[in-house]
Amino acid sequence: MRATLDILADLIAFDTTSRNSNLALIAWVEAFLAERGVASRRVSNSEGTKANLFAIVGPNAPGGVVLSGHTDVVPVDGQPWTSDPWTLTERDGKLYGRGVADMKSFLALALAHVDAALDAPLKQPLILAFSYDEEIGCLGAPSMIAELAALPAKPALAIIGEPTSMKVVSAHKGVRSFVVEVTGREAHSSLPDAGVSAVMEALKLMQLVVELGGEARDITHPHFHPASPTLTIGRVEGGTAANILARSCMFVFDLRTVTVEEADAIEARFRQAADLLDRDIKARAPEGGVSVRRRSNTAGLAFEPESAAERLARSITGDNEIRAVAYAAEAGLFQRAGMPAIICGPGSIEQAHQPNEWIALEQIDAGAAFMRRLIARLSA
Repeated sequence: MRATLDILADLIAFDTTSRNSNLALIAWVEAFLAERGVASRRVSNSEGTKANLFAIVGPNAPGGVVLSGHTDVVPVDGQPWTSDPWTLTERDGKLYGRGVADMKSFLALALAHVDAALDAPLKQPLILAFSYDEEIGCLGAPSMIAELAALPAKPALAIIGEPTSMKVVSAHKGVRSFVVEVTGREAHSSLPDAGVSAVMEALKLMQLVVELGGEARDITHPHFHPASPTLTIGRVEGGTAANILARSCMFVFDLRTVTVEEADAIEARFRQAADLLDRDIKARAPEGGVSVRRRSNTAGLAFEPESAAERLARSITGDNEIRAVAYAAEAGLFQRAGMPAIICGPGSIEQAHQPNEWIALEQIDAGAAFMRRLIARLSA
């Protein structure tokens, strides 16, 4: 365990909040692997400010298993931490720090078992795949997954180490997020007909989001909680003063569904209403209108009960319960690229994104046992 904790402490020390670059952490991982003779490959964003990284440990042979995790974390801004979030802190059988649950403990476990994998007679490779910008819409992983799928020895499956208390999760919802910008015309608030309040117009679309969410409750799926699609508004900005009709208003909402068809239908309803409102505003203020931009579109993970990923993970864990989660992850992206995937990692999602984020030490032990069994399977 000591090696895992030492690596985890180093990873936690990097402030990889999604608004920041993750290149310092990536360079650290590159150096760690290079010391062991393991080559790695960066897949950078277009600006070169962030990068995914993947590395093949063992033979360049088909049938490899991808251990996938994201390097970015959510902000700590405004949260009442009782210890430094960027310093791994141990007390009462728990480890504290931003990302210990979501999901740097999984990254640390994967790296801590590289030496064991190199010493083992692997027949199929262990492939490490670390991404960026998962927390803001799984934006980084697609370019890396495309390169993995194009390898001559394509990986057989992927295990995404989001926190599941080392239980097997077979499906997750897909998520789409949207930025809606409404532009009106400024005027004195005593003369509302002289202008168009972007805030008041935007409220019509925000109310539609609420209504669509209510209607979606009629659609249910077993194993998911919540069982229906969900729509939530996460950010709203607009206006300058109480006595000025707002020129602009922006809001961001997300849509989480089990199927693409559900997402397409709800998105179409919203866009139709936005188009109608756009025309109405332009009739009163030609410089105004409505813009809807899809910010992210992360595929859901569909149930594949007989997939290679399911069979392997269940044989290692002994877990045969069927589970699905409402959050989105990168597993669906691997599945869409032809690599069966499941989610299984240490820690609990209930501790993720919280002040004083923590993981139990026993979860590190459980994760290490999983890694040892996986290496044994790849060597059989």
